[in-house]
Amino acid sequence: MAGTLNKVMLIGNLGKDPEIRRFENGGMLVKFPLATTENFTDRDGNRKESTEWHTVVVRAPRLAEVCERFLHKGDKVFIEGRIRSRQWTDEHNQTRYNIEIAADAMTMLGPNQQGHTREEDQQGRPGRVRDEDHRKGRDHANGKFRSAPDSPSFAAAEDDFEGEEQI
Repeated sequence: MAGTLNKVMLIGNLGKDPEIRRFENGGMLVKFPLATTENFTDRDGNRKESTEWHTVVVRAPRLAEVCERFLHKGDKVFIEGRIRSRQWTDEHNQTRYNIEIAADAMTMLGPNQQGHTREEDQQGRPGRVRDEDHRKGRDHANGKFRSAPDSPSFAAAEDDFEGEEQI
């Protein structure tokens, strides 16, 4: 293998407002907890929910400014970044470790507090097309909703493989 990969992609909700730290050199660091929740059924057939908490750290200046300006507790975001571990010594001289997500990119998902999606401007015009809009049948040409097309049947999808040798 020629190289390695350290890539993380998370969709979750902020556990609290971002914590902002400013430095004398003009730099900024933004840190916030992000919750990702998995729903599953246990052996007894009961629906269960498991939440993982991730510490997201943003150091990139422009991304940090966006986080400071627009993110709030409860907001849903898509984060891309890297796993980074940190080691430090606490006040009891114990070595501690922390795993963080060093964010490289972020997309804000869902409506903001005014009810507009993050990609919409003040007049409510969408700035880009998203899969969510297509599923809901949003027609970006006039801003109205249209009926969603029927999804192809499973049998129709199998026809694409006709004539291929099955293994």
